[in-house]
Amino acid sequence: MQKTILSIAGKPGLYQLVSRGKNNLIVEALDETHKRMPAFATDRVTSLADIAMYTDAEDVPLMTILAALRDKEEGKVCSLNFKKCSSKELRDHFADILPDFDRERVHDSDIRKLFSWYNILVNNGITDFEEEMKPTDGDNIDDRQEKPAEEE
Repeated sequence: MQKTILSIAGKPGLYQLVSRGKNNLIVEALDETHKRMPAFATDRVTSLADIAMYTDAEDVPLMTILAALRDKEEGKVCSLNFKKCSSKELRDHFADILPDFDRERVHDSDIRKLFSWYNILVNNGITDFEEEMKPTDGDNIDDRQEKPAEEE
C-alpha cells in the first residue's frame, strides 16, 4: 500500500497523510501515539518523495538514500548512536551510504534528521522505501512546470 509520508516544519517526527479537508490536511503522527491532527496551509508541509540530498554530481532522492541505509543496516534501526556521536563519526557513517555527498552543503543536522526519520519509518514497519514513498499522482515534482518570470 502506497502512503504519503510528510514532514511538517517546526514539528518533530514524521506524519502520514490520512485525509484532505477543505482548508487543511488530516495527518497522523508516525510514533507510538498515532495522534491525528490538522495541518493547515500556513504549515510548511513537505512530502518525503520531494526531498533530495546534495551530492557532488546531482541530487539523490531521499527514498534512494533510505533504501541504501536499510541495506546497510539490514532492515534494523540505525546502529550508530547519531544523537551523541561526533561529527566525524556521523559523516563517516553517512559516507558509507552515500559516498559522494556534498560535504559543504549537507550539514550534520541534515544527517541526524535522516537517521531519525529512518528509525521512525523502520519502527512503523515501512521498509520498502522505493514503493512506499514513490510520488503519487499529482504529487510528482517532475510534473510541475516552471512558469517563466514575466517581465514588468
